[in-house]
Amino acid sequence: MAKKVLVISTSLRGKSNSEILAKECEKGARDAGHDVEFLSLRGKDIHFCIGCLSCQKIGSCVLKDDVPEIMAKVKEAEVIVFATPIYYYEMSGQMKTLLDRLNPLYDSDYCFRDIYMIATAAEDESTTIEKAYNGLQGWVDCFERAALKGYVFGGGINDAGEAVQHAEAMQQAYDLGRNV
Repeated sequence: MAKKVLVISTSLRGKSNSEILAKECEKGARDAGHDVEFLSLRGKDIHFCIGCLSCQKIGSCVLKDDVPEIMAKVKEAEVIVFATPIYYYEMSGQMKTLLDRLNPLYDSDYCFRDIYMIATAAEDESTTIEKAYNGLQGWVDCFERAALKGYVFGGGINDAGEAVQHAEAMQQAYDLGRNV
């Protein structure tokens, strides 16, 4: 059964390794027959949450930027794949900022159920992704109908565009898309 899949690349770097894996995931999901949209945060205007909680009172954020458009896509997707580079053993700042700004979805009738993470890092230790994954788990925990289902980690990938040389990570990203 075809699902509505949203793949969000949170890296701002050109030839981003996490985005290369995200594109491979997108390809796998399309090949599986899913309705897939790819969204990059590159070039998007995303302000920091100011903690006013107006979104809980009025159902929308008072800040004027690109987040409402992104939020509408997140709300309607059944599956969301977040792709991030790992910086200092954590998700990118722009990914965390986006997650904070998605607060208006908390009380909404969101469609997403399955959440995944794709991450790349220069470090190649199996534990490198843990803090970033746990950070995303914290966001998912606030949405009782959603679950964090897994991740693909491309470790030992540093230079821009290098991910294409990591066949195992590329295959895992493709397979994630095929199997969402």
